Amino acid sequence: MPAASLLPLFGSAAGPGALGGPAGGGAGGAGRKAAGPGAFRLTEKFVLLLVFSAFITLCFGAIFFLPDSSKLLSGVFFHSAALQPPPPPGGQPRAAPQPAGSLERIRADHERALREAKETLQKLPEEIRRDIRQDKEKLLQDARGRKEAGAPGLPQRPFRQPVGAAGREPADPAVRQRRDKIKEMMKHAWDNYKRYAWGLNELKPISKQGHSSNLFGNIQGATIVDALDTLYIMEMKEEFKEAKEWVEKNLDFNVNAEISVFEVNIRFVGGLLSAYYLSGEEVFRKKAVELGEKLLPAFNTPTGIPWALLNIKSGIGRNWPWASGGSSILAEFGTLHLEFVHLSHLSGNPVFAEKVMNIRKVLSRLDKPEGLYPNYLNPSSGQWGQHHVSIGGLGDSFYEYLLKAWLMSDKTDEDGKKMYYDAVQAIETHLIRKSSGGLTYIAEWKGGLLEHKMGHLTCFAGGMFALGADGAPSDKTGHHIELGAEIAKTCHESYDRTRMKLGPEAFRFDGGVEAIATRQNEKYYILRPEVIETYMYMWRLTHDPKYREWGWEAVEALEKHCRVDGGYSGIRDVYNNHESHDDVQQSFFLSETLKYLYLLFSEDDLLPFEHWVFNTEAHPLPVLHKDDGNKEENQK
Repeated sequence: MPAASLLPLFGSAAGPGALGGPAGGGAGGAGRKAAGPGAFRLTEKFVLLLVFSAFITLCFGAIFFLPDSSKLLSGVFFHSAALQPPPPPGGQPRAAPQPAGSLERIRADHERALREAKETLQKLPEEIRRDIRQDKEKLLQDARGRKEAGAPGLPQRPFRQPVGAAGREPADPAVRQRRDKIKEMMKHAWDNYKRYAWGLNELKPISKQGHSSNLFGNIQGATIVDALDTLYIMEMKEEFKEAKEWVEKNLDFNVNAEISVFEVNIRFVGGLLSAYYLSGEEVFRKKAVELGEKLLPAFNTPTGIPWALLNIKSGIGRNWPWASGGSSILAEFGTLHLEFVHLSHLSGNPVFAEKVMNIRKVLSRLDKPEGLYPNYLNPSSGQWGQHHVSIGGLGDSFYEYLLKAWLMSDKTDEDGKKMYYDAVQAIETHLIRKSSGGLTYIAEWKGGLLEHKMGHLTCFAGGMFALGADGAPSDKTGHHIELGAEIAKTCHESYDRTRMKLGPEAFRFDGGVEAIATRQNEKYYILRPEVIETYMYMWRLTHDPKYREWGWEAVEALEKHCRVDGGYSGIRDVYNNHESHDDVQQSFFLSETLKYLYLLFSEDDLLPFEHWVFNTEAHPLPVLHKDDGNKEENQK
């Protein structure tokens, strides 16, 4: 009804006669007050009552028939209540018309609710009430799980420290002196991190402040977690204690952040697992499993090949935008196996091992070009991306983990063993070449064409070949050791041919040069460990003294060119006469470079290879021996 047509109605009731105006109104005035206005008010009340009754009937009818009552309660009652104005002073309610937009939203909610109700109209009221109870319980469980992820449910596990967590002092005084020097380097790096960047991810030693990397999102403390096991094996007990206390009080994974699954796994999960196995401190087991649970949504792809990047709050994953049409990267999804098998071992939850074993199944079904594994695999289609093969960046640690999965399983993981030795045969056939000067190197393969370049990252392969020699066919054992020695020599040459005696990021074998970087963007050194890693393996497996001498050359170069007042910094150009520092003390310098140097000058009984394997961040993980009751289930 138009508003204008109501005016006479309310005007009669509010006129002067009704309010006791001049007395001249007489009996006529009294009659209008008694009869007319009273009748209109009665009609009003009746109409309003009908409207109100219809509204209530519609609401409660929708509640009764709607199977998902939480939508109705949140979409109708909560919204409606929010639209009500506050009661006036004195506590008496007052009526107010609903805004037109709000009424439209309510009407749309009603229509949607009724449509959903029709789809499941067969449900009885008892079933509806049961569903409501179950929804409430699920919400409570989810909230509790988010708050206490990783804390409850871990099985009781008596701690038994693996063999070789501590070793004896070197018998040779000169070797002992050199090892003490490396421990002093660790203290210099750690003390400056503590002084200028405590609790942050890494240190800027020139600026003397914290350095952040988007690899870890908002997770903090990368240097602390990465250095835990190095502090332990160097017997830096006070530093280990303060690091443990920080982890207990401050290491927080409940952040809204996108992280690199690979980097967080090898540094944080690996670091926590190793710290637990060395020390037995339960906080490290709890934190490792908690973080492992947060990484599981990365595997929610059509193939189970995980995303490279994951928002650990929302569980939404994606791949690097530059990676061959949305592909996952071989070295990233292939470098989870060691840590995830140990997560299952420590948590009693087989899901971690199942996820990485599924990666194996996907790879086994694919054709490999010339027996090689391309660096890119699409997680949706399950097909290779562009055919680029590298034993350095993008591919490296995939091959390392095939071998080490077999070793960590106490040599029972036959699939991992076969995949590794088949891959090495293809690498020898198609990638390994010898320069005119007699240097053995590993080239990169791009669709059948070789690029005669070798990265610093590829230098880990010398140690890998030597470590795998024992499992090779009997007629190939000596060949694998020799291959490791040749790669070690080539990588040493890449160091020795620079002015600073530190190796470049990549070096080439073309255009008349050998083991030299020819491009400006390949001349930097960021405190990388791979060459020293190979020295350590070659020393342990051959005891040839040249590997210790080469390692000491690297120590002297680090001290001369990378050590600064605030810690250790990378170098922008290792061929230059003057240092230009990059102002970053990488967390892996403490985790890998210094640890491998310390082990190079230690006796073989410290973290012996028959009892330990090192993840790709140099975090030692124990071999799961056959007599371990949980091992067989973890290998399923």
